[in-house]
Amino acid sequence: QVQLVESGGGLVQPGGSLRLSCAASGSISSMYAMGWYRQAPGKQRELVARITSLGSTNYADSVKGRFTISRDNAKNTVYLQMNSLKPEDTAVYYCKLVGSYSLEYWGQGTQVTVSS
Repeated sequence: QVQLVESGGGLVQPGGSLRLSCAASGSISSMYAMGWYRQAPGKQRELVARITSLGSTNYADSVKGRFTISRDNAKNTVYLQMNSLKPEDTAVYYCKLVGSYSLEYWGQGTQVTVSS
């Protein structure tokens, strides 16, 4: 009963920036944890960044210092600001929400391609 819609992906040159958005709708509690994951072809899906209902954040070492996760609870939206992008950041980026009873909800993904 929860839908997540990602947006903001696209093609960007190395060193460039993108901001991803994930808007949640449906039966959502006022406090929930959300995160961004990514998956490149032939690779496992990996955690990029997460943010708790209270605003605590955690980042993968590979993106620390370059990416910033944030949330706007009034808009039920989580963002991922990606700076200094590298070709190895190329992947499909997915938004995840953890709701009641530890149920996981996933967005459809948005493609990020970093190439010159």
